[in-house]
Amino acid sequence: MQFVHSLKPRIEVTLAMKWTVIGYWGAYPEKGEATTAYLLEDQGFRLLIDCGSGALAQLQKYAAITDIDALILSHYHHDHIADVGPLQYARDIAKYLGGSAKPLPIYAHEMEPDKFKALDYNDATHAVSYKIGEPIEIGPFRLDFIRTVHPAPCAAMRITNGKRTIAYTADTSYIPELVPLSKEADLLVAECSLYKDQDGAPMGHMNSLDVGRLAKEAGVREVLLTHLPHYGRHEDLVNETATVFEGKISLAKSGWTWEAAE
Repeated sequence: MQFVHSLKPRIEVTLAMKWTVIGYWGAYPEKGEATTAYLLEDQGFRLLIDCGSGALAQLQKYAAITDIDALILSHYHHDHIADVGPLQYARDIAKYLGGSAKPLPIYAHEMEPDKFKALDYNDATHAVSYKIGEPIEIGPFRLDFIRTVHPAPCAAMRITNGKRTIAYTADTSYIPELVPLSKEADLLVAECSLYKDQDGAPMGHMNSLDVGRLAKEAGVREVLLTHLPHYGRHEDLVNETATVFEGKISLAKSGWTWEAAE
């Protein structure tokens, strides 16, 4: 018996730097959505940033699983890595169904060695280490890292293609080191887990005023609030951030995109 499988074609080749929200919830996904995951594209290269619960189902609205060129993980909490296992299975199955035979590189830190080693799977995915303080290049992107303050070892990232820059806080409480990492970024993707009257520091998270302060001190052009809470009015997060930062502020939602003007 011959098996026939039709892989999804590439939807489009993105020639400008483009950021798409795949998932944005903290902790667990709301119905039909996903926790943290983002798709970054440039010059036809597709980099998936974190791969939380529900991410794989959402991702396929924008790109085929076999079209992802690399994955990078900020840390190993479930809401950032829950769909790594299904991604490994999908890439493994694709080898037998006419898909890419190349292992998918998964970039991650080695501060939790057992979890890092689990990123190697059956020649379908390959673990690649990055280190805090040492820049790396992935496709057309250069990435710099700092360690955040969070219960699990976690890295914030500054990502540039040489023309445009995105700063991604990952999960963290406010720390001064985030300011140079985010300096004059075109887009700041900032976790905003809490409202202004809540202190996120003991939990390793930022509130809306923390994000506003970071955006103002770093002089960024635009802010995307993400890793959102499951209670309250999210519009209040925007209004609270705006009391500190006067630039453009958006709320993450599934499919939200930012594209650099050339």
